[in-house]
Amino acid sequence: MNAAYAAPNTIRQECWPLVPDRLEDLGVPRSVVADLVLRYLWLHGSGTLALLNETLKLSFPLLETLFHQFRNQQLLEVKGMTGNDYSFSLTASGRAQAAGRNDVCQYVGPAPVSIQQYQKVVKAQAAHVRLSRESLRQAFDDLVLPDGLLDQLGPALIGQQSLFLYGGTGNGKTSIAERILRIYHDAIVVPYAVEVDGHIICLFDPVVHKQLPLHDDLLDPRWAVCERPCITVGGELSAPMLELRLDESTKVFIAPCQMKANNGILVIDDFGRQMLAPRDLLNRWIVPLDRRVDYLTLSSGMKFQVPFEMMVVFSTNLDPHDLADEAFLRRIQTKVMVDNVTAEVFEEIFRRVMQAQQVPTEPGCAEYLRGRCEEYVVKVLRACYPMDVYRLVKAISEYEGRPVRMTHANIDRAVALYFAAPQPKVA
Repeated sequence: MNAAYAAPNTIRQECWPLVPDRLEDLGVPRSVVADLVLRYLWLHGSGTLALLNETLKLSFPLLETLFHQFRNQQLLEVKGMTGNDYSFSLTASGRAQAAGRNDVCQYVGPAPVSIQQYQKVVKAQAAHVRLSRESLRQAFDDLVLPDGLLDQLGPALIGQQSLFLYGGTGNGKTSIAERILRIYHDAIVVPYAVEVDGHIICLFDPVVHKQLPLHDDLLDPRWAVCERPCITVGGELSAPMLELRLDESTKVFIAPCQMKANNGILVIDDFGRQMLAPRDLLNRWIVPLDRRVDYLTLSSGMKFQVPFEMMVVFSTNLDPHDLADEAFLRRIQTKVMVDNVTAEVFEEIFRRVMQAQQVPTEPGCAEYLRGRCEEYVVKVLRACYPMDVYRLVKAISEYEGRPVRMTHANIDRAVALYFAAPQPKVA
């Protein structure tokens, strides 16, 4: 859980959906809900209202209505009582109907919410942040960032516009992007699934959506209370990842990465080195970035609108003007260069690495490592060097069976392995 998050124990956010106790208040077709109940009983053999409540996230009044309707239709039969709860199973007619519905879709899980309600809640949960240089410094307290860089990041984060981080490799662009999540101190709700034209789209992803220990009796349990998400995609990004994916075995759609990132952050790492050509990605997102809406397509060909309510952070060590045309760059209103570090910043990073790893250090090692790095790469210092060299020193020490210690001699051995040059370069 985000250490900065403070759970509002008693205050329910106004945009959070209330528990629906009637079928007509669910916002999805009755047939979708009925099929869920039938598939559950077909899969498990029997059930109770409590088990249906736990799995399908539907209220007891609503489940009781369905129970009586199914019983009147002779689709289920009562086997007995479990305390004050009914224990029941499908009749032969119910099993036949459930088997037919299972051939169409095999989803058995929390009932979906309507696409219209999803759109409304996501828009209402759009991030609004207040920042100062000091609060931003606290958010990035484990990084060594100069005030000038913080002063460029601050306005972009307040405006919640898309952000282009560029500069030399190894200077912390990805580290900065992934820590932007720390500026948020609130909770959001995320639906487990969304219904569109009778189809179910799985949205909640436990890897992406970190649930919070916040219970609200008024909140519709089809929604999970979570931190704002942060998704990072790199060289593996391809065109299909930006579209709905149909699981052929279950006939359930899986939401694309940008839909899962709604109300949070989507980091495109190493932009320009993806399987998907930069121009193709830019063409795909030029409208979403401008209007904050995206369009997805079902297997039937039906297009529908979803919110594109997130902060997209492009991180690259390539020149932005070589990757995108003016029309696209205009839509990314903030471009921040993460430059090579100064000698003072480099030595502070080294000190923090040694302190964090609790490594005994020979006096003068920070200056010595800085000098050795400058010899190899001609006066260029990158933020990644101290940690990378430490890892090599640690590996050398473990290989030779001796305690890890940062010395001039160990630094010489590590930089010789690290830099692909037999001799230091001369400026």
